[in-house]
Amino acid sequence: MEASFRWVLLTAVAPVAWGANYYVTREFLPADRPLWGAALRALPAGLLLLALRPRRPRGPWWWRSALLGLLNTAGFFVLLYIASQSLATSVASTVMAASPLAMLLLAWALNAGRPARSHLLGALTGLAGVGLMLLTRTGPVGLPGLAASAAAMLVSSLGYVLAARWRDGADALTATAWQLLAGGLVLLPLAAVFEGAPAAPTGPELLAFGYVTVVATALAFAAWFTGLRHLPPGTVGLVGLLNPLTGVLLGTALAGESLGLLQLAGLLLVLAGVTLGRPSRRARAAAEPGAPSGWRPQSLPRRR
Repeated sequence: MEASFRWVLLTAVAPVAWGANYYVTREFLPADRPLWGAALRALPAGLLLLALRPRRPRGPWWWRSALLGLLNTAGFFVLLYIASQSLATSVASTVMAASPLAMLLLAWALNAGRPARSHLLGALTGLAGVGLMLLTRTGPVGLPGLAASAAAMLVSSLGYVLAARWRDGADALTATAWQLLAGGLVLLPLAAVFEGAPAAPTGPELLAFGYVTVVATALAFAAWFTGLRHLPPGTVGLVGLLNPLTGVLLGTALAGESLGLLQLAGLLLVLAGVTLGRPSRRARAAAEPGAPSGWRPQSLPRRR
């Protein structure tokens, strides 16, 4: 099995876990505690990763961890919690499928590198599938939840592109741990002030928080940010299309949400987008450490 395909498989752990997270959040976690829900997701996961790799940030990674923590953890987790509670599982996860196109455009703007044709075609194909799934729904779609989901997609896309750009000076596990801790420490006082003391969790809520913390956060984010260090952002973004695919399938199988023929066609387009975005030999070479690439600043040293 070629190395790039192994990195794709590892990265795919994250969107599959996130796709299931919509259902877990909507069905088992309290709807009126988004700040506590986000804080209790971030802090334990960050501490778990820090225990596995007890290292401190160095140099610019102090402020990078703070900024990425605000984007990828504090802002993203709160918005995603609101979206998961406000929208059907299939809808909340489907909106996130616009992330590959957002990541491509942001990476293009920040790194001055033209996206590969396969990545752009894959992103547009996946986005067409998203539109087909959303526009053919018969039930109502709440605008506040839709806005929260779109904002979560944009905030996380910016954070992921920055994380892909900043590959030097910290290993993936350490960088992920400190992002989660930074975001969680921002959320903790906000939750205490605006939502009061958290209620004692029930048994199902404890199990749900266990999944959210260990699988959908610690494991998923470690896999995701590792993928961003070994694959082009365009490829990683397209692997992220497995997020809505998982969310739609779980929403249909477990939450009783409908899936018509046109929505099934949309799902097939999403899968086609993932396939089209598989890295070519040239893209794999460009993603190697030290290789010149529009996605990666040429001034970064080769990692050893």
